[in-house]
Amino acid sequence: MEMKKRALVSVSDKTGVVEFCKGLVENGFEIISTGGTAKALKDAGLKVIGISEITGFPECLDGRVKTLHPNVHAGLLAIRSNPEHMAQLEKLNINTIDIVCVNLYPFKATLQKGADFATCIENIDIGGPTMIRAAAKNYQDVAVIVDPRDYGKVIDELKAGGVTLETKKYLQYKVFAHTAVYDSLISNYLASQLGITFPEEVTFAYEKAQDMRYGENPQQQAVFYNEQFIRRGSLSSAKQLWGKELSYNNINDANGALELLKEFGDQPAVVACKHANPCGVGTGSDVHEAYMRAYNSDPVSVFGGILAISGTVDEATATEINKIFIEIVMAPDYTPKALEILKSKKNIRLLQIEDISAKRESTAYDMKKVYGGLLVQQYDESLIRNEDEGLFTRKASVETTVLPGGKQKTVYGLGVVTDRAPTAEETEALKFAWKVVKYTKSNAIVIGKCGRTTGIGMGQTNRIWAAQQAIAHAGAEAKGSVMASDAFFPFPDCVEECVKAGITAIIQPGGSIQDKASVEACNAAGIAMVFVGDRHFKH
Repeated sequence: MEMKKRALVSVSDKTGVVEFCKGLVENGFEIISTGGTAKALKDAGLKVIGISEITGFPECLDGRVKTLHPNVHAGLLAIRSNPEHMAQLEKLNINTIDIVCVNLYPFKATLQKGADFATCIENIDIGGPTMIRAAAKNYQDVAVIVDPRDYGKVIDELKAGGVTLETKKYLQYKVFAHTAVYDSLISNYLASQLGITFPEEVTFAYEKAQDMRYGENPQQQAVFYNEQFIRRGSLSSAKQLWGKELSYNNINDANGALELLKEFGDQPAVVACKHANPCGVGTGSDVHEAYMRAYNSDPVSVFGGILAISGTVDEATATEINKIFIEIVMAPDYTPKALEILKSKKNIRLLQIEDISAKRESTAYDMKKVYGGLLVQQYDESLIRNEDEGLFTRKASVETTVLPGGKQKTVYGLGVVTDRAPTAEETEALKFAWKVVKYTKSNAIVIGKCGRTTGIGMGQTNRIWAAQQAIAHAGAEAKGSVMASDAFFPFPDCVEECVKAGITAIIQPGGSIQDKASVEACNAAGIAMVFVGDRHFKH
């Protein structure tokens, strides 16, 4: 039996397939095809062998079964250098298949359209993955193509004498990468349908968005991958309007600014970030006022920073931004004049993120790679989980117990723990500072006034150092500010610094064995303090 050169072609994405098959025919191949692909090729004037002519069995079950047949898979899996394999093919009158060109049912596109469960399940490909995995296993004898971008390379090598072993190995790799992503999309979808938050086994699907010049440092290679489903209001959804490509550090830092900005919803807000930490945050009646408050929070650190802006950047705001060097501006829109002004700076990068204030989706997770493993957690979505109408005005409960040895322990409930409750203005400032400290690296202290930060201390190994840093940054502005601490005060020393600086109110989780000492220090100075329960560590 003389083996004919044959290629099996069955694709859902028909980009370039007609031209590819014409190239195969020119190189002596017969084309086997199925369904819509066969029709497209015939309409283009190509001769096609229907799959049923190969299997001797009709397609059935609404097309669920068409390529699942020994006449197909024996032709794919037979090792050409194995005499026994070839003798069996001869005996069974089965022809080899030397090229497979298949891409899979559009499961991802079906999900993105919001299809119902039954439709999604129907778009899980069975025959396609089986064929391409079989062909990839027998890579030395079969070239298998799942990506239209590889059509040209295969045709060029056929013209030069045949697809090289090196290329076949590369195509083999692409098959298993492709099916791994495909299966991960399906498994994660099914987990979400069942309400499984943390599966026993998990894979995540990403696609390359950008090669980077380097990582955090020039000696590190890096790349940026997008999730398969682009999230609203994320950097993956950003449209770059101006400037060179974002770097690894740009993306990491910009994400920090973006995360905090979302806490303010549709309120005009501006977040200035450096090294993924806020260095100035402002809100106002409009974007311009918000920017000026953010800028004046720390006009030194904002230099070379990143801005996340919740509203349209106007001419006045763009003019102010251009007075200093800013790496990146992210906003939902820009006026034409604002764009013209900002583009006068060669080194600035301008991003448009239409849904910049969109809340994170419930299926999104915070992940940190550690050597040998992956930490996965839900995002910290709460601000003050136990907040109610009276939290900032009611007196917290106090319970004192006597420990063994006669030492007393005082435990405070949630609410106002000091003699004085915060004023209405202080309450608004405390809520504002609490939003900012949530996105500041621990140990973190934020001091501020209504609508603006005045000083930020972050990333310290000792809480008192973070407090001193924030107060030092604020300078004279510390007087009359309020303070937010992302975790409890282990000692009253932070309160003592507040007294010296003129800070009038404090918000913190509470829960330290030294809480009583901090409360007494506040009472002695007339400082109001509120315990809210939840901490906001950010590592």
